[in-house]
Amino acid sequence: QVQLVESGGGLVQPGGSLRLSCTASGFSNRSYRMSWYRQAPGKERELVATTGTAVSGSTSYADSVKGRFTISRDQAKNVVYLQMNSLKPEDTAVYFCFRQLGAYWGQGTQVTVSS
Repeated sequence: QVQLVESGGGLVQPGGSLRLSCTASGFSNRSYRMSWYRQAPGKERELVATTGTAVSGSTSYADSVKGRFTISRDQAKNVVYLQMNSLKPEDTAVYFCFRQLGAYWGQGTQVTVSS
């Protein structure tokens, strides 16, 4: 049974950092393209970052987060991370982990950037 569980969200001041984790079970994430999406209140869900399989090592980012966010994976722990630096109020959203093959979503974790 495929499951994705996000954690690491919270309240942070502008300019601060957070690291989100997506713990996978039921499969090895190293073999799949994995993404982070986010959805702000009243807005559509948007793609934030994607990492290819562990073999490809590819990553891609939305223009709005390039240079500030980094997606990575820990194969031993079966976790995909999203390191978020220099956070802005407009980064406030629920962040979701996503496995493209099969379209599996996690339950989301809230990130609030506010002073």
